[in-house]
Amino acid sequence: MFRIGFGFDTHKLSPDVPFFLGGILIPHSKGATGHSDGDTLIHAIIDALLGAAGFCDIGTQYPDTDDTFKGIDSKILLQRTLSLVTSAGYQIGNIDTTIVLQVPKLKSMIPLMRECLASCLDIPVDRISVKAKTSEKLGFIGREEGVSAYAVVLLLSEKP
Repeated sequence: MFRIGFGFDTHKLSPDVPFFLGGILIPHSKGATGHSDGDTLIHAIIDALLGAAGFCDIGTQYPDTDDTFKGIDSKILLQRTLSLVTSAGYQIGNIDTTIVLQVPKLKSMIPLMRECLASCLDIPVDRISVKAKTSEKLGFIGREEGVSAYAVVLLLSEKP
């Protein structure tokens, strides 16, 4: 059986905040603000995994009202989510993602993101796609006020 999940996340960019995407630190003068470390890409992947497995969203699983998750490394949340998904009898087929960010350009950092995500999820790197796009200077992303990410996940199961 196949299960497909879709995830989306967006965060505001603020000066002098570390910028984490795909589990790695991105050199930039701004970073994504959030209750955790603000890793927009990982948050989108988590939502896609949770949705494909039929669980509630990231805000329900890891609420921003719980200080346990304040400032937490999103890779930890991703690994917890993987445990939930695999405990429910699913394995990851593949993950396809897109980051929408005006600057900085991410092309040179994508291989590191893919390696980091593959390591966290214990899957081969060729099962993870990370793409980066700009918004052509339109909207809040184009004004360099925020970042968004989209993820689609295919889960496999022996369940009927």
